[in-house]
Amino acid sequence: MTGTWDRDEAAIFVEGLFAKHHAEIYAYLVRMLRDPELAADLTQDAFVKAYRAHGSLEKDENARAWLYQIAHRVALDELRRRRIIRMVPWTGESRGAAPSAERLAMDVRLSGPLERALARIPERQRAALLLAEVHDLTGLELAAALGVSHVAARAILTRARESLRRALAQEQAAEQLAEAERDSRFGHQPGGGR
Repeated sequence: MTGTWDRDEAAIFVEGLFAKHHAEIYAYLVRMLRDPELAADLTQDAFVKAYRAHGSLEKDENARAWLYQIAHRVALDELRRRRIIRMVPWTGESRGAAPSAERLAMDVRLSGPLERALARIPERQRAALLLAEVHDLTGLELAAALGVSHVAARAILTRARESLRRALAQEQAAEQLAEAERDSRFGHQPGGGR
């Protein structure tokens, strides 16, 4: 009887988490994976895992960070699995050949130099930036989501911000170089009126 009651309590608790945090977990996974359909599937998986792991949550007030940690691990597991499967050639049309509306909207929001700069920094730092800056996790929530101490989370976030600054500077320099090359090419074309 106690086991059934615990499962019922876990179900009610996770349903509440789902209602409160589903959209932000989905948005985090979309940004991390850059595939809205996969993010939707993994968001569901994260809440199923949260239900199964309800007993591992020590304090209810840490539930949001705990949920981000579960979602992060689910995404990493999927990325690792895909790296292995990628070695096997696909036949026929690939999944997601036509981008969804969510993907197009996401590409617009993270297009250009910022997207390329984020791609240049290590995955753990990118995750810390997304969790702290986009999803507004507190320092303690970030630490719990990354599975590290508060001090380590601050250090990761500090390194991430510096890495992003350097990557953005590299992107800006590359854009200026490309623009200068375009200008010189168009300025030196034969027949270009002088």
